Amino acid sequence: MAERIWDKFLTEQDKSHLEASADERIGFGEKPALLMIDLYRWVFGDEPEPLVQALPRWPSSCGPVAWNALPFIQSLLATAREAGIPVIHTTGLAESDSGIKGWNRHNRAKTMDTSAEAKDRFARRYDIVDEVAPVLGEAVLRKESPSAFFGSPLPGHLTRLGIDTVIVAGESTSGCVRASVVEGTSYRYRMVVAEECVFDRHESAHAMNLFDMDQKYADVLPLAEIEAWIRQWSDSRPAVPASGAR
Repeated sequence: MAERIWDKFLTEQDKSHLEASADERIGFGEKPALLMIDLYRWVFGDEPEPLVQALPRWPSSCGPVAWNALPFIQSLLATAREAGIPVIHTTGLAESDSGIKGWNRHNRAKTMDTSAEAKDRFARRYDIVDEVAPVLGEAVLRKESPSAFFGSPLPGHLTRLGIDTVIVAGESTSGCVRASVVEGTSYRYRMVVAEECVFDRHESAHAMNLFDMDQKYADVLPLAEIEAWIRQWSDSRPAVPASGAR
């Protein structure tokens, strides 16, 4: 079996347990959707830069790993769009707009910049980055909790579309991605995580949360395998008659 991103973090007991356990896959269903979680400016910044260097300007930065994941996320998004798979984007719901205090009160920067430039950055923090911006017809949901499902119209939207499989991309692996995957599983969706399309500011947290999701809640699969399935799914769909055809 190919080496997985989490292998180097496993203990000998972990490995022994895996060898003795059945490796059961959840598998894809019949009607997929793509869920793009929190790909906003606050975690990217305006340009790639080292994580610690970015913190004074972008306290929620994920550093270079965010930018490194972008080409993979763009590829998955393009494949989903070409196949006609519904795409749902999530971003943050600002307290100033909702009156609801956010869930995360932790400030990752030791000092806060109060300049005009900092206020501009803060105003743009929940703007989805241009590289994966929504297009006309794609749902955009603003959330004030880690999970994309909690207190949002997402379950109703997926039910209306007849979705049974949710393919996940975005950030952070240990935070909003994991929360969404666990709650999606609770709704009995088949959850599939594109390994190269999720990221986290902490390497070990990223790897071990992927491991844990793969063990309990989702199939964590390479992007190439997911894209191959999407194309196969698209090719197997009945052709839609042209307008006016009999």
